[in-house]
Amino acid sequence: MSENNIYKVIFHNQGKVFEVYAKSVHHDAMFGFIEIEELVFGEKTTVVVDPTEESLKSEFEGVERSFVPLHSIIRIDEVKKHGTAKITEGGTKEGNIMPFPVYTKSSGDSDT
Repeated sequence: MSENNIYKVIFHNQGKVFEVYAKSVHHDAMFGFIEIEELVFGEKTTVVVDPTEESLKSEFEGVERSFVPLHSIIRIDEVKKHGTAKITEGGTKEGNIMPFPVYTKSSGDSDT
């Protein structure tokens, strides 16, 4: 991977769709996870502040790398320059994104 590459990573997290930009994305020794390093956010010198990107900055503040489960990844693109990181609702009718089904045990289910 070249040092100038920027990757747009879109993934599901707690019912929302995250779109982040990073300089390094690869599979890790932890089976089933994608490692995302060196997240890229907009310049602080701009006058207009995007509240969504600011919330992502604060969520990932101090994080050196994130490990995202492989089944949560929607898409990874290599792009020429970074855009605006954002969080959108995952269950909207406008989108065509469907999360990978996850089984959750209800209180009435037995262990057998």
